[in-house]
Amino acid sequence: MTLPAEARDRYLAAFEEAMDGKGRPAWLRRLRDEAKERFLAAGFPSVKNEDWKYTSVAGIEEQRFGLAPPGDGGFSPSAVAGILPGDAAGNVLVFANGRYRADLSVRRPLPSGAHLGSLSESLSGEGEVLVPCFSRSPANSFTDLNTMLMEDGAFLHIGEGVEVSEPIHLLFLTSGGERPVMSHPRNVIVAGEGSRVTVVERYGGISDAGCLVNAVTDIAAGRASTVIHYRIQEDGQDAFHIASLRARQGAGSRFAAHSVSLGARLSRSDVHAVLDGEGATCLLNGLYLGNGEQHVDHFTTIDHAKPEGSSREYYRGILDGRSRGVFRGRVIVRKDAQKTDARQANGNLLLSREAEADSRPQLEIHADDVKCTHGATVGPLDEEKVFYIRSRGIDDSSARGLLAYAFAADILRRFDLPGVRRTFEEKLLAWLPDAGRIREFLHEPE
Repeated sequence: MTLPAEARDRYLAAFEEAMDGKGRPAWLRRLRDEAKERFLAAGFPSVKNEDWKYTSVAGIEEQRFGLAPPGDGGFSPSAVAGILPGDAAGNVLVFANGRYRADLSVRRPLPSGAHLGSLSESLSGEGEVLVPCFSRSPANSFTDLNTMLMEDGAFLHIGEGVEVSEPIHLLFLTSGGERPVMSHPRNVIVAGEGSRVTVVERYGGISDAGCLVNAVTDIAAGRASTVIHYRIQEDGQDAFHIASLRARQGAGSRFAAHSVSLGARLSRSDVHAVLDGEGATCLLNGLYLGNGEQHVDHFTTIDHAKPEGSSREYYRGILDGRSRGVFRGRVIVRKDAQKTDARQANGNLLLSREAEADSRPQLEIHADDVKCTHGATVGPLDEEKVFYIRSRGIDDSSARGLLAYAFAADILRRFDLPGVRRTFEEKLLAWLPDAGRIREFLHEPE
């Protein structure tokens, strides 16, 4: 959909503002210019686009967003500490309105061969490493908009054979001003051969009316490396949140992407993982909760490009009120990717008659020696199970809450970080009705 003249002028002005004094390196300026031309020509996607069939972004297109202003945004060290898990002992990089905040961050020594810092500071000295990530496909209107307007983000480079034992936390906070604001964080994670790292990417805000967060994270997992990635979205109920995670894996690498989506009026998460080396393994594991008028969309692609790869994908959603959940999961097995083992499952639990879920798992197989399965479920709670729990002296509301908790806990149990898992078990309990009674039942001695 071509941008209207007024919107075109507005995004051009934002581009000039973002580029003010930031014309170098030359390769990045070229990529920004190319992304700008594509975005201005294509505009925002419409529901006529098959990939956006169930998600209208008209609410984003209609808003007159400007770049989030610099400043402290009202964030304090105590506010940051209250957001992080209690056992967050590693490095914490904080970004306010898309810009790195050294005063709110916690920096600790990393092993030799590991570099962590602000992307804007790293661009001039790390061109050779960053160019492939910035030019990575697939691209769409929102990734082009990010390339065009991004100001900062995190850059993590782990050298060959380096293991980072403590999780690295990236915290992105957005604070609205007098006008609707937008930020476009860009993160790059490069893991060398045989390296290992865990990254927790978290998004939230304190004043987000009319706010747009449009984030892109690119991951390059080298041969025999392990990259564990968590993405937690807790933006406010008036925010728009668009995210893209693109990963490319080398031979024998292990990549796991865990996600939790709790906030935002409209959220869309695109995940694209390419298993580009023999024997690579991939796990996509996600939970989404919707209430009120929330719209939650997940669009995933796992591309098996080389033989003997293995992938597992588990997404579950709980939808209440008039919320809507969308899941489209695509698994591609290329012609030469023999002996691929891929499994995909999506489950949706509807807690109200007005809630809605659209689920479209897909397999596209071009090889003949494979093991691939997929499945999807959409429906209310099983009344027989509700009756069984009630027969043990538990009231109806608590019985339903316990079953919903168990449904979601299947996703959270795969979280390897105890602090993150406990945090979101508590958030899940708080989201459910009769949270206090459910806690009592869960902690009763047998």
